[in-house]
Amino acid sequence: MTGARSDGEPTISESRVRVRYAETDQMGVVYHSNYFIWFEVGRVELLRQLGFSYREMEREDGCYIAVVNARCRYKAPARYDDEIVIRTHLKNVRESVVRFKYQAVRVSDRTLLAEAETTHVVTDENLNRRLIPEKYMRAFREAVGRVGPGL
Repeated sequence: MTGARSDGEPTISESRVRVRYAETDQMGVVYHSNYFIWFEVGRVELLRQLGFSYREMEREDGCYIAVVNARCRYKAPARYDDEIVIRTHLKNVRESVVRFKYQAVRVSDRTLLAEAETTHVVTDENLNRRLIPEKYMRAFREAVGRVGPGL
């Protein structure tokens, strides 16, 4: 079930997106909220890399991952048609809380565009907090690894 690295380093997912014209604002740069859509893409892909999906967690185990905190530090603008890589990893995990960390980097010149973090509480279908089932907790713990420099 897990795609965690065996060398003790964190599992990092890399997803690529290309900036669409509709994602830019009047100044020609990516509108700030679009980064959070890209971070969701990274989160979903990281879970797939670990061997399961949001859909599986919801349908098979009644686990929902609600965002309770989101923050982003914008470093440089992204523009229409830029190719962006979203690097995602698990920062930490507790009994019912998962924290993800992200970087958005322009591919052409490796410019760091944004760094972000989201905190999620795992709930049931009625939005009551619940414990993360052991099969996911095991994969999350393995994926955390040692967070080295750079992410």
